[in-house]
Amino acid sequence: MKLSRILSNQNGVSRQRANALIAAGRATIDDRVCSDAARDVSRFETVRVDGRVIQPGQSALYLMLHKPAGYLSATRDDLHPTVLALVPPELHTDLHIAGRLDRASTGLLILTNDGNWSRRLTEPRVKLPKVYRVTTAHPITADTSRCFAEGIWFDYEQLRTSPASLEILGGNEARVTIYEGRYHQIKRMFHAVGNRVTALHREQMGDIRLDPALAPGDYRSLRREETLCVPE
Repeated sequence: MKLSRILSNQNGVSRQRANALIAAGRATIDDRVCSDAARDVSRFETVRVDGRVIQPGQSALYLMLHKPAGYLSATRDDLHPTVLALVPPELHTDLHIAGRLDRASTGLLILTNDGNWSRRLTEPRVKLPKVYRVTTAHPITADTSRCFAEGIWFDYEQLRTSPASLEILGGNEARVTIYEGRYHQIKRMFHAVGNRVTALHREQMGDIRLDPALAPGDYRSLRREETLCVPE
């Protein structure tokens, strides 16, 4: 919302009066004078006029959760437990999930109340890497790596996936890096080459790595440097 609108809506003054207060240097955003009436203000920023709080800044939450199997990546569901059951109720307000995982999948899950930040983290055009450890029903062949690097054709969408990298860790295990987030993408890619995923564990999104100190079901707040690694 524009600074002038916040002042006029919440300070009980006209838009003209709000603009005059801003031009006079009497408005601050997070304790810094702002003379731009058209400045967009997020709900996480504190706005004051002559030192009086007009908009208290809401606390931004950025949580890293080690998702266990059996929980839905959703905020509510009538049939299955959701990942919010793993977070204290007082933190639930406005939380949403940035990059979902299937109910059977495990690993890194990000919960936040900052929609702009989460969109940058998951925006397909940004092509941030997403790294998964995968276990399959059948041994993974070197030819699978070549197919993934070329992209896999999805007939339903009539498109080819972006090139993905596959590092074979053992007979039935691999580390896969993708740069999209299509529906059941990794499972469908392995299905296309005649294999089946039996376990999927997300290790990383962009530069945010799952903290090895987190047991399944545990969470922690992201560190400042982790939130800042998401590109503007």
